[in-house]
Amino acid sequence: MHDKRRTANLLGATALAVTDLALGGATAAAGVSGSGAAALVVLGADPGISVTELGRRVGLTQSAAARMVDALEARGLVERRPTLGKWVAVQLTAAGREASAGLLDARGDRLVAIVDTLPAADQEALARVLERLLRAVYTEVGSSERICRLCDRPCCTGAGAICPVGQAERDSASG
Repeated sequence: MHDKRRTANLLGATALAVTDLALGGATAAAGVSGSGAAALVVLGADPGISVTELGRRVGLTQSAAARMVDALEARGLVERRPTLGKWVAVQLTAAGREASAGLLDARGDRLVAIVDTLPAADQEALARVLERLLRAVYTEVGSSERICRLCDRPCCTGAGAICPVGQAERDSASG
């Protein structure tokens, strides 16, 4: 009989170890914290959002997000721009765009190295399983922005591929 608890434990250990490897490479490449790295990626995909929205997407309170943006701004990676109304848009600077690209490359390189340890057939099977798991995770989390905060979005949707999280969100919205 299959031991689901063991499989779940293996998944948890793998997820944590892979996160540590990927996030460690990404943060080292950009010289920022984990939330700072996520903020750079989020702003690369959706420039001009508010500090509050940025915080929501990376899992920070408004005050913590403001401190993070202050730190990124002090490093010359982002800038605040006034908009119509009261809120302020956060944009990547040229250095921020470079840092975002570098951290996505570092993250991707670490993850590709792990996937490359598997034979091609296992890689394809893993992709199918991960797509199903991500759709299930979306039903729990309910936010594609939160799940995909460190995603290399063009990589996920290149060559006609459909992002499983984006598809889960569309399916949820259509009822």
